[in-house]
Amino acid sequence: MGNLGPLEIALIAGVALLFFGAGRIADLGKGLGQGISNFKKGLKEGDEVVKAEDKKEPATATPEKKEV
Repeated sequence: MGNLGPLEIALIAGVALLFFGAGRIADLGKGLGQGISNFKKGLKEGDEVVKAEDKKEPATATPEKKEV
């Protein structure tokens, strides 16, 4: 299977439009866009947490000895 040309892409899009309908395809696109947006937001929040943890000073307390 080689590269897809513009005709093949248009044919696939037309079949998808007939199969799902314009409303369903719009909803799928909207959901995909929101998913990507949420993913990027999560990555940004994760980076902020990591940076905040890096700024904290390491604990200098000695570990407690457990009695047996």
